[in-house]
Amino acid sequence: MGNRLTQIATRTGDDGSTGLSDGSRVTKSHLRVQAMGDVDELNSHLGVLLAEPLPGDVRELLVTIQHELFNLGGELSWPGGHLLKDTAVLRLDDALAHYNEHLPRLKEFILPAGTRSAAIAHVCRTVARRAERTVIMLAASEPINAAPRQYLNRLSDLLFVLARVLNRANLDGLGGDDVYWQSERMKRLDAYDADNTG
Repeated sequence: MGNRLTQIATRTGDDGSTGLSDGSRVTKSHLRVQAMGDVDELNSHLGVLLAEPLPGDVRELLVTIQHELFNLGGELSWPGGHLLKDTAVLRLDDALAHYNEHLPRLKEFILPAGTRSAAIAHVCRTVARRAERTVIMLAASEPINAAPRQYLNRLSDLLFVLARVLNRANLDGLGGDDVYWQSERMKRLDAYDADNTG
C-alpha cells in the first residue's frame, strides 16, 4: 500500500484488466473489482451529501465515514490485507444508538423523500446495501474479513436513521418529518382502479 498515484492514465487497463494492491491483475468484471467500485460509488454519493447543508455533528461523522470507506476499499483491493479497524464498526454502533435515541418510533414505512439531504442519504443507504451484497458474494468464493461486511451493514442502517434526522433538521425548508407510505391511500386507489377497469 506504499505506492502512491503518480500517473492516472497508465493504459495498462486497456485490455480489460486492473491491478490489485498485491500486484496481481484481475478482469474488471471480477467480483472484487465490483465490490471496490460499489464502495467507491457509495463514497462518491456521500461526497454529494456533504455538499448539502448539514448539522455539524452529522457532517463530522460523514467525513469520518468517508475515510473509513477508503480504508474498506483499500482492504478489498488487497487480498488477504486488513485495513478497516474493528473499532470502525463499533463507532457506527455508537452513532446508531445516539441518533436513534432521539427519533420517534416508526408506526409505518417511510418513503425515501423529504429534504434533499435526506433523499441523498437514502440513495447512499441503497448503494451501501448493494456494496454489502457484492462483498457477501465475493466472500462466498474468496476469504474476506468480517469487518467490511459488518461495516456496510451497519452503515446502511445508520444512513436510514440519518435520513430521518436530516428531515427533522429541515435545513432546506422542504422537510420537517418523515414522509410516510400512505398504505390506506394506496388501498383506496387500488379499489378505485378495480371498480373502474371492469
